[in-house]
Amino acid sequence: MTAGRRRPEHTAARPSWRCRACGAPWPCSPARLRLLVEYRGNRPTLLIYLNLMMEDAAADLPPEHPDDTTPSDLALRFLSWARAR
Repeated sequence: MTAGRRRPEHTAARPSWRCRACGAPWPCSPARLRLLVEYRGNRPTLLIYLNLMMEDAAADLPPEHPDDTTPSDLALRFLSWARAR
């Protein structure tokens, strides 16, 4: 990496919804950690934000989407980890 160039942040690349930095399905582990810190003490707002992102991801799915990106899989991917335990 050249001096002065920053690594991409762990944000979603649309329409694939893969992480720009690591290529994992978004939200990847670093993105989840960042979101938990950013929304610390405000879990309902985090869940609203993630639900909006999940709806965008579902809209970006091609009609013939792969088995690992069905709408129900998106709910697990976007929301299950963020619920209060």
